[in-house]
Amino acid sequence: MASGPGKSPSHERRQRDPERTKLEILAVATQEFADRGFAGARVDEIAAQTRTTKRMIYYYFGSKELLYIAALEKAYEAIRITEQSVDIDNLDPVAAVRKLAELTFDRHEANPNFSRLVSHENMQRAQFITAGGGFPGLDRPVIKMLQYALEQGRSSGVFRRDIDVFDVHMLISSFCFFRINNQYTFRANFGRNLVEPARRAMYRQMIGDVVIQYLTSAPS
Repeated sequence: MASGPGKSPSHERRQRDPERTKLEILAVATQEFADRGFAGARVDEIAAQTRTTKRMIYYYFGSKELLYIAALEKAYEAIRITEQSVDIDNLDPVAAVRKLAELTFDRHEANPNFSRLVSHENMQRAQFITAGGGFPGLDRPVIKMLQYALEQGRSSGVFRRDIDVFDVHMLISSFCFFRINNQYTFRANFGRNLVEPARRAMYRQMIGDVVIQYLTSAPS
């Protein structure tokens, strides 16, 4: 059947597959928001890159603010899916924590837009994540797995007892976040490329070493 007057085949495909269209818009919007932040991003540019219209984007998402929240939520959802794929049940506590640290390292490296989105959202004092209710529908597998590993380590006497799971998570995340988000200023100031492939294995092991040292050291 021929396309109707003034309608391209791609336009008709988008009409028939709204979910695919929404995912395409979200992918482009995520890049735009990661590059420019909420204030700098332009819905017109997102529409141009998805070969749709500003009106269609608002039809699907309601507003620029809701599109931004949807992009944030999708980015967090992708991270949670990655976390759920990890199995630490058969690992000893030290190996389990090291594996979770390496998982965080890998996911930040593989998803630089996530780190940039989070950076922009922090500059806005988590305004939109707060408006989204903290995305209560998204579980936090890495916290549960890390808590389990810490409990096993404490029970066996390997880890110190005065440990808070969120502090350990912060320690891991801060290293991984800094390496991705601050790579350009760090290189400009010190001439060190934090994402240089030759140093990757060293940095990946380093975060595990630091965390295990903290967990097994005597309390101050």
